[in-house]
Amino acid sequence: MGWIVWIVFGLIAGIIAKIIMPGAQRGGFIVTTILGILGAMIGGWIGTQLGWGSVDGFNLPSLALAVVGAIVLLFVFGFVMNKK
Repeated sequence: MGWIVWIVFGLIAGIIAKIIMPGAQRGGFIVTTILGILGAMIGGWIGTQLGWGSVDGFNLPSLALAVVGAIVLLFVFGFVMNKK
């Protein structure tokens, strides 16, 4: 996928992850986008390792893996930010 598609895909995954896991995590639009993009990468890696598939296109399974990865990152980000 191209860079712009990854950014849009990451933004969508980040927004969905924030809706699923609301809370006091700090971060605005840019942090949500970054967490979504990194979540897509992590979700794709985890999905590939477990044999579930990978983030290889703009489709529902890829979005699900990206959202799971973004939720994991939001959890870690919230944990780290609440420690401070």
